[in-house]
Amino acid sequence: MRPSLPRAGLATAAVLLAAAAPAIAAPSADAVIAEVYGAGGNNGATLKSDFVELANKGPAPVDLTGWSVQYISANPGATTTWQVTPLTGAIAPGKTFLVAESKGAGGTVDLPTPDATGTIAMSGTAGTIALVNGATALTCKTVADCAADARIKDLIGYGGAVVREGNPTAALTPATSAFRSTDFADTDDNATDFKLAAPNPVNSKGEGVGTPPDPDPDPTPGDKRIHDVQGFTRVSPLLGQKVTNVPGVVTGTRATGDRGFWIQDTTQADADPRTSEGVFVYTAGTAPTVEVGDSVLVTGTVAEYRPGGDTGSNQTLTEITFPTVTTLSKGNAVPAPVVLANIPTGYLPEAGGASIEALPLEPAKYGLDYYESLEGTLVRVDNARVVGPSNAFGEAWITVNPDQNKAARGGTVYTGYDQPNSGRLKVKATPLPASNVGDVFSGATTGAIEYTNFGGYTLAALQLGQHVSSNLQPEVTPQSRNSELSVATYNVENLAPTNPQAKFDRLAAAVVNNLRSPDVVVLEEIQDNNGATNDGTVAADQTLQKFVDAIVAAGGPRYGWRQIDPVNLQDGGEPGGNIRVAFLFNANRVSFVDRPGGDSVTPVNVVKKNGRAALSVSPGRIEPANVAWENSRKPLAGEFKFRGRTVFVVANHFNSKGGDQAIHGRFQQPNRSSEIQRAKQAATLRGFVDQVKAIDKGANVVLAGDLNDYQFSPAVKTFTADGAMKALIETLPVNERYSYVFEGNAQVLDHILISKNITRFGYDVVHINAEFSDQASDHDPQIVRARPSTGNAQADEVLFAIEDILDCLRG
Repeated sequence: MRPSLPRAGLATAAVLLAAAAPAIAAPSADAVIAEVYGAGGNNGATLKSDFVELANKGPAPVDLTGWSVQYISANPGATTTWQVTPLTGAIAPGKTFLVAESKGAGGTVDLPTPDATGTIAMSGTAGTIALVNGATALTCKTVADCAADARIKDLIGYGGAVVREGNPTAALTPATSAFRSTDFADTDDNATDFKLAAPNPVNSKGEGVGTPPDPDPDPTPGDKRIHDVQGFTRVSPLLGQKVTNVPGVVTGTRATGDRGFWIQDTTQADADPRTSEGVFVYTAGTAPTVEVGDSVLVTGTVAEYRPGGDTGSNQTLTEITFPTVTTLSKGNAVPAPVVLANIPTGYLPEAGGASIEALPLEPAKYGLDYYESLEGTLVRVDNARVVGPSNAFGEAWITVNPDQNKAARGGTVYTGYDQPNSGRLKVKATPLPASNVGDVFSGATTGAIEYTNFGGYTLAALQLGQHVSSNLQPEVTPQSRNSELSVATYNVENLAPTNPQAKFDRLAAAVVNNLRSPDVVVLEEIQDNNGATNDGTVAADQTLQKFVDAIVAAGGPRYGWRQIDPVNLQDGGEPGGNIRVAFLFNANRVSFVDRPGGDSVTPVNVVKKNGRAALSVSPGRIEPANVAWENSRKPLAGEFKFRGRTVFVVANHFNSKGGDQAIHGRFQQPNRSSEIQRAKQAATLRGFVDQVKAIDKGANVVLAGDLNDYQFSPAVKTFTADGAMKALIETLPVNERYSYVFEGNAQVLDHILISKNITRFGYDVVHINAEFSDQASDHDPQIVRARPSTGNAQADEVLFAIEDILDCLRG
């Protein structure tokens, strides 16, 4: 009986032999041909089938996917071709792999269950068998030609075959096979390496002829690896299929939320950078029972989970569901994490607005393709800087490209539709310390890459670096001069009397201390007197009174206010809340010009009074019946007097970005459908500005509020076209242009725009909320300190000079 295959790692004897003919393949260190038998089913044969047995004498599994066993006759002619049996699966270290070939009419004994099956009718006496790294038929027919083909891993010529390594073996008979000697040495001489004896086929389970089936066989890996499950696009090629015994080592577990565990292939990674070697195994409502370091085999169904629902624009997470798990061993080494640093600056491929899910990944070109190629894989980020503050869900945003559009205070600035900042990455951890923009998770933060709702690619942290505070401080704007009119805008995020007093106090303190009690404050998201209670209430006098009282308590002035109650449930926002815009004004510094008649449905008109522009009603809503304002806040125009000069201030809160496709989603470029309404709103508001200017070219106009759009958006460009209005955000350095942080992008939603005749001004976005985990609102306020024009440039020059002197004398 042939000796069993030696265990991996045993030394083999070195044999020095002068070959009679050139070697075909360099001696193999792992996969070799172990035995060949071609008389199956012939007269005098016991076995019914021909076979080729392979073996692995190396320390690691050998993946046979895409390989083949090939045969050619002993004396090939001009028309003779190699016959091919494709292979799948793998040869484990120290194991064999049985390939059954043609079955004859004779014989009485079946082979043990083969690991692969072909139909090649091998000669029972003489021929050539090759183990080939590839499935395309060889073309060589001589020793020299075959020696030049690098695909040949191993080869045996038996019974006087022309193609062989060194000298061929003796001819086979129905009673004999050629089997490799005890130590499985490969000297590249078939006559030396192979001996003749009774055939003894053994499969990968160790079963031979007459071996009774193992009543409790050791489980073995199936024919699919993790990279087969993941594939080279965003969607698994095995979607919906059952996979059996997918091997991997557990790299992390999650017992709450989306329960499950991650596994990673540590032995047979492929060479394709597009295919991940990790995957998430979803255990649904059951906490995983495996532990990190367990070597497991997972059987289950391949699924693609789309966070937020199947009809949404999010991408998917490839996972194995309904799993059955077999633990082979424990305490195995976990693979070293892939270090994420300075990934490609490209974001995602474009598909004309269509889905990119079927496109082959390009991880060297696009940052999010790179993340996808590591889905389920253990990764590491060193000294991760926070670019989006932590929230109540244990999430924050970090950057792996620390120099990418770096903000002045540590964030990442969104500078254009073509600059979405690929280095942003959500990190989720339990627990996650309260973290502000600019903080650092010092050292290594490790975990698996996944795709989640509200942000896309996420590092599910298994180990978080040490939190180091950047000591980020809320900003305080400079004090206005006596001659300057200060106008601020602040989205106070659904402010209602039902909110805790602490919210009113924080917002009020910001108005007094951080904004230095502006002359005019434009407010957004003022709710009615009972907040989200949907009972028809629309008045907001209690909300505003409570806020004004809080400002006085904080040391500020007793502000007056103006607003118009909306029609119930017609202005969007939280149902029942009836949010609206409003003015606060300090009557000791600025006068509000009241003109009666303004209500929820009456439009304000621009009229001419004493040769100058004026409002027909003040306050008044701009075209409230225009379809542009459907289910959205109507802009509120107010006429103010400052030192005898008229200033028109318009409070705005444009429609939200709700309904837009995710920037990181499957549709590229994403459809920003909400822009359509904002474009109509901007055109309507620009029309109002043009009406003012048509009557009075020297009129002072200030547009302020939450426009819900970027400085580079079509809506904002509508105002700045032809230089009609100046967007003050663009007067700041690029790395300071933001008032809001969303998914780690520091971006602009809030704006102050002024007419071009206002030439003396100072502008500031006062960062007190958006960068902090503890927020009074999710928006930062901003303020302009301006010298309103008299309407005459020469008069302005004289007046401003006098005011400068007076300001200087006052200190």
